[in-house]
Amino acid sequence: MRSLLFVLSAMGLIGLAFWAYRENYETKAAITEAVNMQDDIAAARARLSMLRAEWAYLNRPDRLRALAEANFGPLGLQPLDAAQFGVVAQVRFPPAETLRVINRSVEVSSLNQHADAGQ
Repeated sequence: MRSLLFVLSAMGLIGLAFWAYRENYETKAAITEAVNMQDDIAAARARLSMLRAEWAYLNRPDRLRALAEANFGPLGLQPLDAAQFGVVAQVRFPPAETLRVINRSVEVSSLNQHADAGQ
């Protein structure tokens, strides 16, 4: 009886050791993946800050004004005027959807039909 208990204990110990070994390597793989993701996030943030800086540089008011003046004739641009803006009341919005009203009775259960058919 004792030898069976020792064998079962040894098998349990080997099983737990195998489980701990596997969990250790899965944990190391998860940590490596998390570090790689953090590196990717840092690179994406750096690219985003670079793109924001480029966008701010390209949208400088003096640069846009110079481009508009240089291309005023070829593009057929018109100077902004207050008369070009309208009032919100002049905008046509789509009509609001209205729900249809049901005036007739609606049968919601077929139990009454089966009972009536049996009589």
